[in-house]
Amino acid sequence: MSEQAAAVAGGVVGGILLLVLIGIAVYLFWKKVYLKASYEELTDSASAVLKEPDAMQSSSLVHSQNARTRSVPFIVPPKFHRQAWADMINGEQIQEESDLYVTPDSGPRSSFHSLAGAYLVGAINPELYRFPEDKSETDFPEGNIGRLWFSVEYEQESERLLVSLIKARKLQPPSSSCNPLVKIYLLPDERRYLQSKTKRKNLNPQFDENFVFQISSNSLCQRTLKFCIYHVDKQKKHILLGQVTFPLKNETFTGDGKVIVWRDLEAHSLEPPSEHGDLQFSLSYNDYLGRLTVVVLRAKGLKFQNERCAVGVFVKVSLMNHNQFIKSKRTTAVVGSSAPSYNETFSFKVDQLDLDTASLSLSVHQDAEGEKTYSLGRVVVGPFMYTRGKELEHWNEMISKPKELVKRWHVLSLSS
Repeated sequence: MSEQAAAVAGGVVGGILLLVLIGIAVYLFWKKVYLKASYEELTDSASAVLKEPDAMQSSSLVHSQNARTRSVPFIVPPKFHRQAWADMINGEQIQEESDLYVTPDSGPRSSFHSLAGAYLVGAINPELYRFPEDKSETDFPEGNIGRLWFSVEYEQESERLLVSLIKARKLQPPSSSCNPLVKIYLLPDERRYLQSKTKRKNLNPQFDENFVFQISSNSLCQRTLKFCIYHVDKQKKHILLGQVTFPLKNETFTGDGKVIVWRDLEAHSLEPPSEHGDLQFSLSYNDYLGRLTVVVLRAKGLKFQNERCAVGVFVKVSLMNHNQFIKSKRTTAVVGSSAPSYNETFSFKVDQLDLDTASLSLSVHQDAEGEKTYSLGRVVVGPFMYTRGKELEHWNEMISKPKELVKRWHVLSLSS
């Protein structure tokens, strides 16, 4: 009987243990199926955002070609374990495989299956948080001869125009080397200018120099900044590389800060100077007052007769009628320049009936020591009786546009 009872008891215990093992297996299987079902939707939505590591590496090349950056998932992490909070309070941050939170860079096998308790709420596009790329130093159009950066600021109280010369890039010198410098003018005054330091052997000079012009606020809008970049050769000769004009009338100076701009250089003139030089002036006739006005502006390409004794260069304006001298006036002499700037105005009394027989003679002279002068060139403008070509066109345009200044360049000649 005892042996039978022991066998029955052993069978009962074995059956109970078998049932317990079966129950544990069913529970684990149920838990696995339940968790997989609960996160199936999460992984499906995340698959559109995150891909497997191999697929991510291949797709990143395509995204880089399209200048787009893959999105970064934005996840609400689960609650930290108490131990994790204690580690953070102690100044340490320990992450184990059993932790419920992971980082996006935790390894190639990371997936949302390990984010138990985490919820995907969206994605962040890093492209939206990047500063726009500055392409001013990389994008140069075809035929570009250089680019200049500068800033302008006006102080209302002190009436000072502050100009900061920043840098130049991609200069095109006549030789392999370049020694650039910049002259800054405040037009219409071309006699005075401020000059930067010369940078040696540099096609991309960094100037970082500041200049000050004293100018009233009333006349500020009538002025124009002009930057001329020169190359200084071994003989100290200045060769113009390009220029930039910046009209101040188009800018609003509120005193909030500098206006930083960049401009591409422009060629000074596509036509080379003539053999004896050129002269620029404006003509205007007021038929009501019977007044002929001449504005002598500038000259260029002048050839001095004797440079050693040169004192200055001036322009003489003479009114003629039937080749008979009537009256003459002259500008002030500009010293030491083959391209002098004058901007001087002269008026003559001429009756409207005399316009068909009157003419103007503008001659350029070089002052020298001992009250001696040299004639550098001359140009005559007038009606068909005396002139042809551009000189005749200038005179006829003046008559057709009364009270309006007509400006043109003219070639100087040595003919009497």
